[in-house]
Amino acid sequence: MFKKFISFYKPYIKLLVADLFAAFLVSLTAMLYPIMTRKLLNVYIPNKEYKFIIIFGISLLLIYIFRAFLKYFIQYYGHLMGVNIQADMRSAVFKKIQRMPFTYFDENETGKIMSTMTNDLFEISELAHHGPENIVICTLMIGLSVVYLSSINMRLALITFASIPFLLLIAIKSRAYMRNASRKSKKAISSINSAIQSSVSGIRVTKAFGNSTIETEKFEKTNREYIEARKIHFSGFALFHASTGFVTDFFNVICLIAGGIFLYNGEISFGDYSTFIVSVNLFISPINTLVQFTEQLEEGIGGFERFVDLIERPVEEDKKDAKSFDKLNGDIVFENVNFAYSNEKEKVVLDDISFKVKEGSTVALVGESGGGKTTICHLLPRFYKVNSGSISIDGTNIEDITMESLRNNIGIVQQDVFLFSGSFYDNILYGRPDASEAEVIEAAKKANIYDYIMSLPNGFNTEVGERGVRLSGGQKQRLSIARVFLKNPPILLLDEATSALDNTTEIMIQEALDSLKEGRTTIVVAHRLSTIKNADRIIVISGGKIIEEGSHTELMNKDNGTYKKLHETQFNIV
Repeated sequence: MFKKFISFYKPYIKLLVADLFAAFLVSLTAMLYPIMTRKLLNVYIPNKEYKFIIIFGISLLLIYIFRAFLKYFIQYYGHLMGVNIQADMRSAVFKKIQRMPFTYFDENETGKIMSTMTNDLFEISELAHHGPENIVICTLMIGLSVVYLSSINMRLALITFASIPFLLLIAIKSRAYMRNASRKSKKAISSINSAIQSSVSGIRVTKAFGNSTIETEKFEKTNREYIEARKIHFSGFALFHASTGFVTDFFNVICLIAGGIFLYNGEISFGDYSTFIVSVNLFISPINTLVQFTEQLEEGIGGFERFVDLIERPVEEDKKDAKSFDKLNGDIVFENVNFAYSNEKEKVVLDDISFKVKEGSTVALVGESGGGKTTICHLLPRFYKVNSGSISIDGTNIEDITMESLRNNIGIVQQDVFLFSGSFYDNILYGRPDASEAEVIEAAKKANIYDYIMSLPNGFNTEVGERGVRLSGGQKQRLSIARVFLKNPPILLLDEATSALDNTTEIMIQEALDSLKEGRTTIVVAHRLSTIKNADRIIVISGGKIIEEGSHTELMNKDNGTYKKLHETQFNIV
């Protein structure tokens, strides 16, 4: 893990070296004050050499001005390096997330992923900046101060150094507790972020049901859990700081008393005694800094562990010999496909599913909710891997096709349309980012949304709002259809694309979909059977199995057939 952490310094090695060199010079300049103080007290002041007193004072002031510039460099460029490392890590996380399989998002809440990309990476960046500086400055200061204090009075120095074992003992004893407290605290922060993200995303549902009180209670429960976790966290660190602070204060007092006794017995001069008391902080201060740095170290290590855990998770990968296809024809074959979600392996979703879809034809999947229809649509673009069996397109197993080219050849229109924050133009262009403006306009016309867009004051530049909140269901659906028109794939998946729309809007959307299906291999998941009467073949799925298949006419002629019952039920309701 340490090697992984160090690797992120590589692009900024020159800046790191400059930062550490500046820290080295700051440590050296810190030693000049006690050295000059000792000289003044023992030589120049007793001998009334006022000229040298003034020279030393001016020299020290110039050195401190130089030191101020060094500290500015360390603070500015050190933090800049930390932020750049943080940005690199965030980019690595974002790129990683883009390659994660669907199962990862099934098992991890968005808020927790966001917590890793924000809170954890901030802690890591602080460690990346302050860690090397603290180690270099403090180690150097401790080494120099040990030599210098020993040169003043060895016995008094040894009394001061005796504090080290006690401080180390406290740090060792506290480390495990602080690390556990830090992990619990970070977990609580992730839960808070998840609760906020979920609540804000569902605020319209909350208001619609008048459940603000319930949401507040749920949030307050999470908030209290967060407080309890932070209490444990703060308790551990408070005890740690109080203990280390008492040890250093105690030895300061011992040093003051012992020095006074040595001075009384003539074992040390007044100048050396005064210098030692002034200089003892050169030793104590970096010790305290390193001890207190333990808190930041634990926070950073905890954040980096979660970062590494995410980075090292398996991603979607193609086979080494996978082939890329510019354009597939669309002959699809499902052969003895079995599938269960990874977290519910005992619950079979698809059981020995086999069917074919000829190039350019339309196959409709119908049946009860939860029967596995949408799962079939998820397996074709390899959002999930089949447990057994195979799926092929144009005679090639989809496992042997690169995911990029496979998905480039498939267009998906779902019931739950996701639109990105941005304009109408941006959302349509998402279908094919290199498309021309004329092609975007043509796609909007084909999807029957062009006239509506042009009726808006800003036309295609009109913002759709977060997730398309400013649009109706039909408008969002037509916009998603325009996106697929622009993509122009040979294979089309329509997953209950009109089931949530009113009859008038459905007719308009269905016209766009009929136009979209022309010349494409299409798999339709439908709840409203009226929309798939003209499908080349209809497959009825129940409990993950195919129980009927045929044309609309063939299935309607089956006595006591499931499709016939579904159709009659819907017809009677209508």
